[in-house]
This record gives sequence, C-alpha cells and structure tokens, in this order.
Amino acid sequence: MPITPPRPRPPFLRPALCLLGLLFAVVTWQVAAEGPLARADERLGRALLARDGVSAFLADLGNVEVALPVLAAAAGYAALRARAAGLRRWWAALVAAAGAAVAVPLVVAPLQALIDRPGPPPMAPDTGFYPSGHTATAVVFYGAAVLLVLPWLRRRVARLAAVGAGVVLVAATGVGLVRHGYHWPLDVVGSLTAGAAALTAPTALRTGKHSGS
Repeated sequence: MPITPPRPRPPFLRPALCLLGLLFAVVTWQVAAEGPLARADERLGRALLARDGVSAFLADLGNVEVALPVLAAAAGYAALRARAAGLRRWWAALVAAAGAAVAVPLVVAPLQALIDRPGPPPMAPDTGFYPSGHTATAVVFYGAAVLLVLPWLRRRVARLAAVGAGVVLVAATGVGLVRHGYHWPLDVVGSLTAGAAALTAPTALRTGKHSGS
C-alpha cells in the first residue's frame, strides 16, 4: 500500500523498465562472455584512469557509511510526515528503506561471485567487480531516499532539487569509481541499469487502484 495518495502512473514507466532490463542483460552478457563491448570497456577504463583525491572522494559517496544515513534520514522524515497526516501505515517508509538496504548486497554479491570479473589495473589481481556494489548502493540508497521524500515536497523547486541532488550523487559516485580505478565503466553501467530498474519496478508493475492509507 502506498504511504501517500497515489499519483497517476506515467505511461512511459513500463517501456522504460523493459529497456533497463534489456540493457542490463546485454551488458551482463558481454562482460560474462568477454565480448567486444567488454574489451572496448577495458580500453576506455584505462584511458579514463586518474587516481587523485577528487576521484577518491567521489567514489566514497557510494560507501554504505555515507549513503545509509541519507536513506535513513529520508525514511525518518517520510515516516514522521505520514504519521502527522494520520496515515495508518506511516511506518511503510521505514520498511521500504530497510528492504532497500538489505536487497543490495543480497543481489550484488552473488552476481559478482558468479561473473568473477577482474578489476582494473589498480585493483588487480582481485576479481568480482561486476556489477559495482558501490554504484548499486548509490543508485538504490539515494534513489530510494528521493522517492520517499518526493510525495511530501509541495514546491516544484524543492522536488526538482531533490531529484537533481540524487542524480548528482549517483553520477559523481560512478565517475569517481571509474576515474580512481576501482571499477571498469561497464561495472558502473550494469549497476545503474539494474538499480534504476529496481526503483522503477514497484510503480511500473502496480496494478489496480489503491486508496491512500
């Protein structure tokens, strides 16, 4: 059940979900098979490598220690607003945040072990870099935080600022991971597509009409 009165579902969500799933499947196939896309990806990763303090700082935005407090604060804010509004399931935001936090390692870790992709030169000879766990953390944690607070932001400028902040945090994390040599670009792309699909799916696949309680 939604924690606020539901908004009409945008018609593009289901096609977007299908496209994200297809992109993730293609990228995963190329990485696992060491196809031409994966080889081009490794050449690009080496060209973009620039280990410095800025890239390290940006990459750290994907740490759980950084992203989890943001998600927790957003969930707490949404829960307090829902409770003040008299909604019965005011705690739904807290459950959603906890589910997102638990789901990331449960999904990412098995894929990393299965595909067992070697890391960029600075991380060699370690393996298990696809998909990027830090990128998945950034996408899911920051994205979920934005989705939880959006229904309670009345001003358009506040809503745009929240979405913009989420996009910037995720993009900065991906850039930092690649530039600092923690991940290949496709490691980041794979997590971006999978994370975006996970955030889109609950709304895109929703059926029927719900009352706002």
